[in-house]
Amino acid sequence: MKFKAQEKQNQLIEKITAKHLVVGIDIAQQTHVARAVNFRGIAIGNPLSFSNDEEGLHYLLRWVQSLQASHTLTNAIVGMEPTGHYWLNLSKWLSDHQFEVVLVNPHLVKKNKENRDNTPSKSDKKDALVIADMVKNGYYSFIRSTPEAFEELRVYLSNRDSVVTRLVSA
Repeated sequence: MKFKAQEKQNQLIEKITAKHLVVGIDIAQQTHVARAVNFRGIAIGNPLSFSNDEEGLHYLLRWVQSLQASHTLTNAIVGMEPTGHYWLNLSKWLSDHQFEVVLVNPHLVKKNKENRDNTPSKSDKKDALVIADMVKNGYYSFIRSTPEAFEELRVYLSNRDSVVTRLVSA
């Protein structure tokens, strides 16, 4: 069983070549933070804070393109934590702009914080770098798209739970 898991992780690592820019994004409600590394895990460029709106997303796009141009990288893979719902619009926007978007497990991000600088400290910039490192090391999964009907059903169930909770409290 472990062999199959290791084989899958090796395949994920092999997908990232010397021509890849690996971007990790720490998701937040208003302002996201992005960090980039090359395929070896060497940090490239400065951290980027960008707003969760169209202007901020275009700022991210220009930042990624400038890093790719200055380091002669042709591909980019973007990793993020699927926390809350704030990542959904960002991942859709990035996918629409031909970026490969992957997800990392938030629990593993928390556990891997010390691997980068040997301290348990937490910051958005560090989290983004840890996410990029995890993607580079093959600790990611692909986004599985769900039909719109299932997404609507999920919203209806959430609304129903809210109504039931209010009714019980009343």
